Parts: sequence; C-alpha cells; structure tokens
Amino acid sequence: MAKIQSFEKFYQQYDSWFDQHPYVYQSELVAVRRFIQDPRNAVEIGMGSGRFAQPLGIKDGIEPSYEMRKLAQQKGLNPRFGIAEQLPVADQTYDLALMVTTICFVDNPLQAIREMYRIISPLGSVVIGFVDKDSPIGQIYRKHKHESRFYQQAHFFAAREIETMLLETGFCDIRYVQTLFGQLDEVDQVQQVLEGCGQGSFVVVKGVKR
Repeated sequence: MAKIQSFEKFYQQYDSWFDQHPYVYQSELVAVRRFIQDPRNAVEIGMGSGRFAQPLGIKDGIEPSYEMRKLAQQKGLNPRFGIAEQLPVADQTYDLALMVTTICFVDNPLQAIREMYRIISPLGSVVIGFVDKDSPIGQIYRKHKHESRFYQQAHFFAAREIETMLLETGFCDIRYVQTLFGQLDEVDQVQQVLEGCGQGSFVVVKGVKR
C-alpha cells in the first residue's frame, strides 16, 4: 500500500517546505535538470504537487495522493492516480520517466524501477533524484525519521543500492550528479552541481534503457 496517509493529511505543510527552503529546492531542481534534455514526452512518477514537473516542463504524472493531485492540477499538470509498482501506463509510452524523492516511499523499489523500464521506449531514460542515506543530510533524516510526519515509514538508499537495482532491471550507461553539500540549515544559496556521487546529499542518477 502506498505510504500516502501523511501526504493526504498534511499536504499543505509538505508543499510549503519548498518555500521554506528555497535554496535547497532550487539546488535540487538544477541537479535534476542536468538530465532532462527534452521533457515533451516524459512522465514523473510520484508527481506530488508538481514542484519538479512544472518547472521542468513535464506535464504528465502518476500520483497516489488525491490532495497532491489536486495541487498539481492547479498548476496545469496532468496527474493520474496510480502507484509506482503498477503504473497505469502502456508499454513504451514515454521517452523519459522521472522520480524525485519518491523512491524512499514505495513499498517495492525494484518493482517500481521495473515498471519505469517497461513504460519507456528503447534508448529512453530513467532519472531518479534522492537523498543518499550515507550523506550528512541522509544520516540526519535517518536518525530523526520517527520524529517526522513524512519520513516515519521511509526507507532511504545509498547511491550504489539504486545503481544495483537499475542494472538488475536492464538499464545501462549509469551517470550521477550531486548537490547539497553540508547540512540543510547551511544552504544559503543555490549550490553547485558536481559529477558523481559520494559528497553531496542530494543525488540524481540516470540510466538508459537497452
């Protein structure tokens, strides 16, 4: 079952987090944009309120939370109900599938990645943005997850764990970028985006469908 209870009840608080942490949000957005060349035939899995899809130019999305879908619709986006492990999308529909800060909330992440593989065309891409569990921010999130309305049921991953699932599914040409260096309260400007992983707390990984 999708972990949406907190997002249904506290959707306004969740969405306002991005306004309260504008440089964190903008840094993440810049990092994700590195791997989004053409958003015209793309879908975001776990669209939420559309905080990433809208500025990236992605119109279609899958989102299990009714309240989050309403917020996304108000931005002119097209979210559909569905869960990551069973996407209501035909095979090879899109050229790109995006997932940002969602992988830690799905019940079966490997199945979710398999579904993204299924719905994208040959040579299409998957892009996953996430907080690395071994990073400074990731360690804080894990330590205090039971104090959070949203992260109590989250399962965080290291970059290499995500890569292993991508490779097992059949993705190749794995690439990384990273941002957010230091703690959240230290981010007072849009931060640089570096190649690779292991330093920044927010990591974006891209894989290509064989």
